[in-house]
Amino acid sequence: MSADHPIGALPAGTGALALETWNLTKRFGSFTAMDRVNMRVEPGSVHALLGENGAGKSTLVKCVAGYQRAEEGAILIDGREQAIANPIVARSLGIGMVYQHFTLAPGMTVAENLLLAGGQTPAVIDWRAKRAELQAFLATTPFQLDLDARPSELAAGEKQKLELLKQLYLRPRLLILDEPTSVLTPQEADEVLGHVRAFAQSGRCSVIIITHKFREVMAYADAVTVLRRGQAVHHGRVADTGPEALAQAMMGEASATPSTQARPEAAGRAEAAPGETALLVQGLQAPGDRGPLALPGLDLAVRRGEVLGVAGVSGNGQRELVEALVGQRPRLAGRVQVLGRDYTATRAQNRELKVRSLPEEPLRNACVGDLSVAENMALRDFDQPPLRRGGVLRFASWRSRAREWIAGYGVKTQGEGAPIRSLSGGNVQRAVLARELAGDINVLIAANPVFGLDFAAVAEIHARILGVRERGGAVLLVSEDLDELLELADRIVVMSEGRIVHETPAAVAERHILGAYMGGGHDHTPHQEAA
Repeated sequence: MSADHPIGALPAGTGALALETWNLTKRFGSFTAMDRVNMRVEPGSVHALLGENGAGKSTLVKCVAGYQRAEEGAILIDGREQAIANPIVARSLGIGMVYQHFTLAPGMTVAENLLLAGGQTPAVIDWRAKRAELQAFLATTPFQLDLDARPSELAAGEKQKLELLKQLYLRPRLLILDEPTSVLTPQEADEVLGHVRAFAQSGRCSVIIITHKFREVMAYADAVTVLRRGQAVHHGRVADTGPEALAQAMMGEASATPSTQARPEAAGRAEAAPGETALLVQGLQAPGDRGPLALPGLDLAVRRGEVLGVAGVSGNGQRELVEALVGQRPRLAGRVQVLGRDYTATRAQNRELKVRSLPEEPLRNACVGDLSVAENMALRDFDQPPLRRGGVLRFASWRSRAREWIAGYGVKTQGEGAPIRSLSGGNVQRAVLARELAGDINVLIAANPVFGLDFAAVAEIHARILGVRERGGAVLLVSEDLDELLELADRIVVMSEGRIVHETPAAVAERHILGAYMGGGHDHTPHQEAA
C-alpha cells in the first residue's frame, strides 16, 4: 500500500466533508449534557468550539466520533444522515479525533505507533517497506519525527505532533482536536495550529477544534460555535466577531456591569480595609503534569482583610498554583512568604503561621478516604491539645468535636465513625470546610470551594469565607465561577497560560473584559484597571 493510501484508511469519500448536527441531545440519567444542539461545519474549514467546562463540548464531539450515542437528533455527513454507532463507523466515514490526553504506546517507537493507528497491522511486517512508506508519508507533512524514537524520549510538543500524525496517516475527512495545545508552549501551539489550518485550506479535511483560548479562535478558525450549559448559544464567522462578544456568549450575560458603579453583589458588605501583606508570591515557577512549565514565573500578593479572586478558564495554571502553594507540587523557582516569613507549606508552618486550604477535589487532595469522618477532621491537630494530652491521643475528644462540626456544617453522614469516602462529594467538602475554617486564620487558600454544593450551603460557605476576611485574614480564592468572584472578592486577577494578565478592583470589574482575558484575548503584559 502506498503512502497515499495508508493502512486503515477507509473513508467513504475523499477530501473535506461537511458535518451537520440537528437537535442533538444527550442525557446521563436526569442530567442533560447536550440539549438540541445544531451546528454546521463547512467542508475545508476550521470550526472552533468554545465553552466553559461542562458546557457540552466533549459530549458533542464524542457523539460525532462514535464514542457516545445521542438519544435524540441526527448527524449528517455531506447532507446524509448517518448512524455513528461506534468509533469504527466514524473511522469508516473518515472521522478522526486527537484527544487532550496522550494515547501513545510509550514502549513502542514512533513508527510502531503510526502503524498501530491503522488498526490492521499484519502479523509479519516488512519493516524495510514500511519504513520507506512512513518516510514518504512524513515527507508530505510539516512534522519531522525520528521513526525510532519512543514517546518517553519526546517532549510534550513532539508527542502532540505524533498524536496528530497518527490521525493524518489515516487521511481523515474530518479531524477533531480536543484542546490540542493544552500541553504545548505558545510557539509549538502556533506551529501545530498553523499546519492544521493549512491542511483544511488545502481541502484535504475539515477541522473541529475545542479550545479555551480566544486567541487561537481568532487566529486559526473560520467559524465558531459557543456552547453554554449544554446548548449552542452562538454561531458565526470568526471575521464577524471578537473576544468580547465570545466572552459574553460564554458567560451568559446580556450586558456588562458599568464600570462607573459598584457591583450590586457587594451591596451591604463592609468595605475592605486591607492591612499588611499576608501572602506574597514572587517569581513562582512550577512544572505541569508533563511538558512545559505550568507557572513560568508568577507574582501576586494578598493583604490582611482582603479576598483576592483568581479568575481563569480551567487549565491555565490555577490548579498548579494552588498545589504549589499548599505543598502538593514542587516549586522550581521563586519565593512564597506568609507575613514576611519564607513559607514552604510544612505542617509545622501551617500551624504556626495559621495557613489553611480548601483544595479542589477534597477527597483526593485533603482526606484519607478509608479513615473516618472524625479522624479526617482531626488530621490538622490530632497531636495537639485537647486532642492529645500527656502523649495520649484522646479519641473521645476527636469524636465529640466531630459531632459538633457535623451538626454545625450540616454534614450528612451515618456518623462520625463512617469512612469519609462513603460521603457524597458535597458532604466531603463540608467536612473539610469544618476542619479548615476552625480557629484563627492568617491565610486561607481556597480553590472552587463550593463546587457541588446546594444553594443554601453555598450561601453559608460564602459567609464563612467572608468571615475570615472580616477577622483580618487574607483569602486567595481561585474559582472558575465569575459570579462567585464578583460576589466575594475585593480584587480580581485573571490567569492565562500560567501568568497574571489582568488585575482590577472587583467593584468596577466588567464581566466581558474579564472573560476576554480569561480566553486569552491579550498579550502577556499584565493590565491593571484603575479603581
